[in-house]
Amino acid sequence: MIPEYLIRALLASIMISVLLGLLSPLINMKGLAFLTHATFHSLLFGAVLGMILGLISENLGLVMWTALIITIVVVLTIAELEKKGFTPDAAVGIVASFVAGLTVLSFGILYKVMAEKPYFPFSESIVSYLTGEVFLITLNDLLTLVIGGALVFFLMMLLYRDFLYVSFDPEGVESYGGNVRAYLMLLYIMVGTIGALIVKTVGLITLQVIAVLPGAIAMMVSVDIRKIIAVSLFLTLIVELLSIVVAYLTDIPPSGIATIMLGAIYGVLIFRR
Repeated sequence: MIPEYLIRALLASIMISVLLGLLSPLINMKGLAFLTHATFHSLLFGAVLGMILGLISENLGLVMWTALIITIVVVLTIAELEKKGFTPDAAVGIVASFVAGLTVLSFGILYKVMAEKPYFPFSESIVSYLTGEVFLITLNDLLTLVIGGALVFFLMMLLYRDFLYVSFDPEGVESYGGNVRAYLMLLYIMVGTIGALIVKTVGLITLQVIAVLPGAIAMMVSVDIRKIIAVSLFLTLIVELLSIVVAYLTDIPPSGIATIMLGAIYGVLIFRR
């Protein structure tokens, strides 16, 4: 009989694969890898801040929502700096430096708050946001992931063609009356939202890899848009499911397995070229 926690982990991995499999080509086509890393690092700051607020209020359900809000604020700040004339890299670098400093500061505050609490659940610890804990995902966490993921998925599918046009020909979009900045801002928010939904299951370290490499690998093996998306989806799904199965059989963290598999595939393709 298959354990219930393994079924939950597999279902979560399927939703994660769909979201990241679709998002990864957009990240690579628009050159958002640097922004993605900065956005995901803001999730760590949001998670730590959420834990501080959660411990004080004795409601650790605030962690995910705080991480989501902080990430969206960071994304909007980066977009506003770009609007004021900063280059994308400069805007990301400025905001990322402040986020890094605030993260270090919040860690110090978190340790002091934790010292005053007699109990701090491991499943909500900051380690889970770094390495992931897909085998410990609860039914409520899975429902949040599925419902939130479904909403983001339908929105992404509705605007996917527009995102592709903005990635390849922003001037053409503007010539037809499209608001390129609005599309980019929405794409940035979707990156942060997807990250906030799944960071606890795959971990921040692995999330940065899975969000970028599948699309990069797909673009190395094909130049057709449909094939790129199909390869990214298929690769993400296979890697996620295989990492869960191997982790279940070997007791090795699935996040590390997924990262190594994607890195090995990318390395082989680079070597062949």
